[in-house]
Amino acid sequence: TSDEKQQRQQLIEQIRRKGYAQVMEEAAYTWFNRFIALRFMEVNGFLPSKVRLFTDENGAFKPEIMKEAMTVEIDGLDRAKVLDLLDKQNNEELYKYLLITQCNALNQGLPYMFEKISNWTELLFPANLLRPDSVLGQMVTEIPEEDWYDEVQVIGWLYQFYITQPKDLLINAHKQYGFGDIPFVTQLFTPDWIVRYMVENSLGRLWLEGHPSFDKSQWKYYLEEAPQEPEVELQLQKIRTDYANMKPEDIKVIDPCMGSGHILVYAFDVLLQIYTSCGWSERDAAKSIIENNLYGLDIDDRAGQLAYFAVMMKARKYSRRILNGETKPNVLAIQDSGFMTDDFIAYVAGKDNHMKADLTTMRSVFKDAKEYGSILSVPTLNFAAIYERIDIISREFCEDIFQVNYKAIAVERLLPFVTQAEIMSQRYDVVVTNPPYLSDAYMPTTLRVYVKDNFSEFKNDIFSVFVKICADRCKRNGHIGILTPYVWMFISSYEKMREWVNHNLAITSLVQLEYNAFEPACVPVAAMTFINQGFNYRGEYVKLSAFTGWETQGPKTIEAAQNKKCNYRFSIAQNAFSLIPGSPFAYWAGKGMLHAFATGKLVAEIGDPKQGMATTDNKRFLRRWFEVPVAGIKFDAKNTQEARESGMKWFPYNKGGEYRKWYGNNEYVVNYRDDGCEIKQSVLKKYSYLSTPDFVVKNSSYYFKKSITWSYISSTNFGVRASNAGFIFDVSGSSLFVGDEIYLYILGLLCTKLSTDFINIINPTMNIQAGSVGNIPVIFGLDKVPTISRSVENNINLSKSDWDSFETSWDFKKHPLV
Repeated sequence: TSDEKQQRQQLIEQIRRKGYAQVMEEAAYTWFNRFIALRFMEVNGFLPSKVRLFTDENGAFKPEIMKEAMTVEIDGLDRAKVLDLLDKQNNEELYKYLLITQCNALNQGLPYMFEKISNWTELLFPANLLRPDSVLGQMVTEIPEEDWYDEVQVIGWLYQFYITQPKDLLINAHKQYGFGDIPFVTQLFTPDWIVRYMVENSLGRLWLEGHPSFDKSQWKYYLEEAPQEPEVELQLQKIRTDYANMKPEDIKVIDPCMGSGHILVYAFDVLLQIYTSCGWSERDAAKSIIENNLYGLDIDDRAGQLAYFAVMMKARKYSRRILNGETKPNVLAIQDSGFMTDDFIAYVAGKDNHMKADLTTMRSVFKDAKEYGSILSVPTLNFAAIYERIDIISREFCEDIFQVNYKAIAVERLLPFVTQAEIMSQRYDVVVTNPPYLSDAYMPTTLRVYVKDNFSEFKNDIFSVFVKICADRCKRNGHIGILTPYVWMFISSYEKMREWVNHNLAITSLVQLEYNAFEPACVPVAAMTFINQGFNYRGEYVKLSAFTGWETQGPKTIEAAQNKKCNYRFSIAQNAFSLIPGSPFAYWAGKGMLHAFATGKLVAEIGDPKQGMATTDNKRFLRRWFEVPVAGIKFDAKNTQEARESGMKWFPYNKGGEYRKWYGNNEYVVNYRDDGCEIKQSVLKKYSYLSTPDFVVKNSSYYFKKSITWSYISSTNFGVRASNAGFIFDVSGSSLFVGDEIYLYILGLLCTKLSTDFINIINPTMNIQAGSVGNIPVIFGLDKVPTISRSVENNINLSKSDWDSFETSWDFKKHPLV
């Protein structure tokens, strides 16, 4: 037909501009999203016709609309065409026509989800949809109908399912991503209980600050505030006074990485409770929430459509008028400014040079918006004047073909584009989000450069950038809720970020999940809430590391919320973190441990914790001691000069090994003949950019000295061992060098459970680094040094006797049972 020919030409043009793969992907997700939306509306009775599109009255995959085709009331339905298709018994074509007509009829109330379908997307309508194994058949049979009842989170899970395959392919490729890959690799659906925790402890806490009598009994995850110091209480009183006069319609909430809208939907629920407590009807409150309270942005068009739909469906539950076409939510997928040519800007601005400058600024800011998304900084512009100009243009009569085209672009593209810019230029009372997680090593080059130039203290990952973005988007004394990997709370590369957080934000609550308990992915995460002002707030913290499995995390958080004294809920003033070297957020540290950090000396102040050499080729340079002639091993070298002059090839080598305390794991020897000549040559050959091997063959001046050594990797306890003179050490067998007079005392301290507790505070990972050991505090009881030293020496002797009783020890003489 002539229509199909025109659609085909449109399709060819789309492929020419965007590429085949992108056009096919657009068509696929467009129909996938529409089918999800239609199914949700069908099950919940939101379709205007009240006729089911996919099932019969019993829920079977037998579309009721096929039986009611001649009588169903759908705007725009051509009954003559229906009759013709019925006569021809062309069921597939009839079903296609009915679905497309229904989508077009929904355009007025849900224009962002159901754009008018009269273009190339109609040409790519999926075929064979009436077959039981079609996508519609599977949607009906594999997802129980009850899962669709007022549970818009099913939309998020379906989106997560949709992107699973391309996401897995990209992640497994272990490559630097292109900007088009970012939505796939960074989208993670936020489980319902985490959403509730973040919203209740940010938006909910804000409202309670000014309205303490509000009934919060429905908030199962709300963590009551701890008693505060008098000076903090004074600051909070000022905040509460400001919030006491706040009206529900004044609260502005944004999710700058909204995904499929799960956070916005629950924020709607909490806002509705707030509105109705102030005397609003649910119908009027729903409309006001959509128009005045909720704001959402995402880099991905697919997610943007679903979030828009989810928010509108939540409102539709309380008001049929929501779908009358007049209510427009502030929920958008971020677009770039490629459509804003010089001629178009000139047409819109006319003779208004200020408007021309504003439009030019917008074009510049959003040039690569699809790559940068919500981290872009947008200045405040005269948006009202631009809106007024677009309204005038929409009512103008145009004869010139170029003006007709520009008029359409102004109304259809510029209007939401200006809304996008205005949303990003404002500050909000509450910012809640689950940001993308993407290491700088995998960022597209332009994104990595932008992050480095604009967020130098947060550049390690995009999630850390969003901590800063949330603060920038939030009003002073506003509330923030965010879910991030918890690595930044502890490791040294995020120390500057922690310092910034401690100075600028007050942590009100935090829930740290068990290592593998984030349901959508194996990412160790923590959810947390802040006040956007830095002061010494005593926050509430929940540590879930003892509870394995994602299904335990929500119930245990509820338990902690109901019981302040449960043994995995902690309360600590934020300035306590600064007492610990590196300021890790070790919220479980007790008063005694904090006192030790505040008053004791650090191990690094009384000794030298050092990382050893990396041979870079262990298979070549290492051997078990019994794999080489014993006569070729020098066991007692005192220094590098003596080792070199001995002419020997093999020397004892500390390489960590399994968990063991006091003595042992003496298994390896290393080829260090002639000062490690072969190793150093190998290093320089492998890393030709190095001017010296000392960057890899580290700390050689400490080789062969008496030391305290430990295993670099440990998933249980921290255990150190005595190492006599004569050993070289490596990274996995890092070592501490202290004077003889305190050697046994320090070794004894490091073998206690207390040192494991200190390590878990300083760096709660499986890697026990030299710097972490150096930050363990020591309080000397000088009168007890002799007694402790004798006990330690006895323990070393017992452990040595045990080690030497097996043939794997080079000091083995006889098995104890013989």
